Amino acid sequence: QVQLVESGGRLVQAGGSLRLSCAASGRRFSSYFMGWFRQAPGKERERVASISGSGSITYYVDSVKGRFTISRDNAKNTVYLQMNSLKSEDTAVYYCAARHQERYEYDYWGQGTQVTVSS
Repeated sequence: QVQLVESGGRLVQAGGSLRLSCAASGRRFSSYFMGWFRQAPGKERERVASISGSGSITYYVDSVKGRFTISRDNAKNTVYLQMNSLKSEDTAVYYCAARHQERYEYDYWGQGTQVTVSS
């Protein structure tokens, strides 16, 4: 069982930066792919970024490439999302999720943290 707690969301002006954090409980954190997802009002949830257990493999949705960076610290059981050059369209609830390396689905989700970008 993995429990995830996100933090770092807040109101920020367009062009600004934020770093989201997701603290995970449970064993063998490095055995889990970690992902950041977001859902804006009236829109479907989308995967923003993800990272393999070792951190060697990352994925970004096209709309955030070059602006967002996902990273992890396995010693601290924490995954981060550094968000730079924020745009109003980045406004959403951001969720952290985990999937075991042997599974295809994200089984564990955090409660979400609100990011609001004002233009």
